[in-house]
Amino acid sequence: MTRAPLRCLLALLLVAGSLLSCGLGRPPSMNPPGDAQQEDTFEDDVVSARTLTEEFWKQQFARLGRTYRPITEFIPYSGSAGPSCGGQPAVPDNAFYCPIGHFIAFDRDWMEGLWNDMGDGSVYVIIPHEFGHAVQAQLRSAFQLNVQAELQADCYAGGTLSALVSGGALRAEPGDEDELLLSLEAAGDPTDDWLDPAAHGTAEQRQSSFAEGYRSGVGAC
Repeated sequence: MTRAPLRCLLALLLVAGSLLSCGLGRPPSMNPPGDAQQEDTFEDDVVSARTLTEEFWKQQFARLGRTYRPITEFIPYSGSAGPSCGGQPAVPDNAFYCPIGHFIAFDRDWMEGLWNDMGDGSVYVIIPHEFGHAVQAQLRSAFQLNVQAELQADCYAGGTLSALVSGGALRAEPGDEDELLLSLEAAGDPTDDWLDPAAHGTAEQRQSSFAEGYRSGVGAC
């Protein structure tokens, strides 16, 4: 469980790419239970986001009579010096799940910059979004279009965040859901061209998918 308050929230980030699917937008401005005076570091929040998200999915898979397979690696990198995925090089300012190797990688400098500038809530949405892609791979989910996979990962991220709040690992404040919806409204693909292989969805589509997960849980995704 995290101890530091989740200070302010991240605007939705859209990064093009097929295998390099980036994280998304703002969670509620949450505070974890416990001593609000004890602030976590960036590294603490990254570890917590990964640990809490994987524990959540382990429990979800167990309820289905299945075994969750943890990712093999969780790789920080800097700039373009990250791991490749299926021949595609890592790019700066990104986080991605790679099904070839079943790992997640993230530009540490970029994510820490978001953490410093916009608040530690950023890691609690970007990381669950990438784990959403890892779950899709384990479930062998099939999609005709990339945007469908991205919107489901948005939904999974919302459902994960909601479960962490309802389970007591994080604490939401009154009015946070409205703030979430308003912030997601301001971001998204400029068009609704679902045939674009890099499409992640319009702001309204991503907002709707994240909110559906947050309100109804991952089962609604």
